[in-house]
Amino acid sequence: MLSREYGNLAGAGGVKDVAEQLSCSLAAWSGRKVSVALPLYGFMDAAALGFVPLADPQLEGTELLFDVEMNYAYEERRESVRVWYGKKEGVHIYLLDSQRFREKASVYTYTIGEELADPSKRQGEGHFDYFAMNLLHQKAALQLMLLLDEKPDIIHCHDGHTAVLPAIIAETPWLCSYFRHTGCIVTIHNAGAGYHQDVPDLPYGKAMTGLPWHAVMRCRLSGGSFDPLMAAGVYATVNTVSENYARELQNSVEDEQTGWLGHHLLDMGTKLEGITNGVDPHAFSPRRGSEIGLAEAFDPLEDDTMAGKAACKKRLLEQLSAVAPEDGVSQYGFLDGGEKVPLFTFIGRLSAQKGVDILRTAIVEMVASHEEFQMVILGSGPAYIERELIVLTDQAPGKICFLSGYNPRLANTIYSAGDFFVIPSRYEPCGLTDYIAQLFANLPVVHHIGGLVKVIDGETGFAYQENSPGVLARTMERAMTAYADKALIRTMQKKAIETIEKKYTWKEVKKHYLELYKKAIIEQTAR
Repeated sequence: MLSREYGNLAGAGGVKDVAEQLSCSLAAWSGRKVSVALPLYGFMDAAALGFVPLADPQLEGTELLFDVEMNYAYEERRESVRVWYGKKEGVHIYLLDSQRFREKASVYTYTIGEELADPSKRQGEGHFDYFAMNLLHQKAALQLMLLLDEKPDIIHCHDGHTAVLPAIIAETPWLCSYFRHTGCIVTIHNAGAGYHQDVPDLPYGKAMTGLPWHAVMRCRLSGGSFDPLMAAGVYATVNTVSENYARELQNSVEDEQTGWLGHHLLDMGTKLEGITNGVDPHAFSPRRGSEIGLAEAFDPLEDDTMAGKAACKKRLLEQLSAVAPEDGVSQYGFLDGGEKVPLFTFIGRLSAQKGVDILRTAIVEMVASHEEFQMVILGSGPAYIERELIVLTDQAPGKICFLSGYNPRLANTIYSAGDFFVIPSRYEPCGLTDYIAQLFANLPVVHHIGGLVKVIDGETGFAYQENSPGVLARTMERAMTAYADKALIRTMQKKAIETIEKKYTWKEVKKHYLELYKKAIIEQTAR
């Protein structure tokens, strides 16, 4: 596995959960070796996390240290990489340690601390050297496999950040020979136009990747930038994270939001496979109680009184009744609606894709129309979006609380306390937060798009078609009406969890990936 995110080690979105839970599921299944290579970012302390320097397999008593070619268009250069190793839940994890990674305070974007130190690094904006980071990750992982004499059955690359690796293998004769029995998978977690990791400077892209010009020119989207996801379509087996999202990308106008990537891939003869992401119910089980930060444990399937969930809601409302910042989180606004008022929740990136602007306008309408309304929002994003939410908390005191930042235990507290979880995404490849909310008996309110079509309106949550503030507000009102019918809510909560356990655990989803892996090996042999 190559991923920029992995579990609690380094996370920014759902990729961290998919990479970790699929890896752990595969490792537990057959005893085969499952390995993950990811960067060692500046916010990570490898030793404190239980990792040790990896020994050089050929030089006893020394640490593994190697150089990676990182050429610019008119400058040949190298960067040094050290490797840390650890084994967690049966998965072999390699942290790639370099100066380029260590100077980053978050996975994909600059933090407020970095902006204060250097105003050119604006909070919420992507790293200016994103393409070099991606290539260093991929090239270092390849060299690590060579140095360890690893010839895996599958190299599974997650998103555009790692999607050039299959092309590098195919266009480098000696690598192609070495990995001739290795299949390459690229999973597109998000095909949105801002997620391709493309580079418009073609000479720089050629120098950094080491690809020949014919490959660089072939892997452009609409004749423009070199696009790693186009490269994936040429050199790898490609899937995305739900069947419906794969259909939308290649058979609907929704693909316009990707720059028509899906249609271009289809024109090239690349059909996207769709495998809906799974979830590990144990990881998000409220039965674990204080172990995951909850005020009290509860069992949504067996406990009809739901006293534990009520205790979780009471604890959160007490916590948010006054401004008291959590570790890594700044609080704006407070809640005073009380335990009987339904609590709406949102956890996620604050971005246009996630529909935060739509949510903000819908909240204004809800506050104006309903005396008994309250909502808590946890997440971070560009400064202008955060400012708008801060203003909203001032305009609706006691009804809106905005928590800027992220804390995993606080997130669990919010999931467990919430009655309804709002997901107004403009597009959503799969959606994991809907699963997590359902497991905590927090019914999702979703825009019925992409992977969110797995939420069944009126049965496992609430869904709407037209993604406008007014329609979202009407759907939230439907949820509030249903809230008064406790028997209906309990039926929906149980049905949601039963559906997950039947169809969407990694035990089940893993089977689809195993079939895709077999296909990738066959396709590699045929290339």
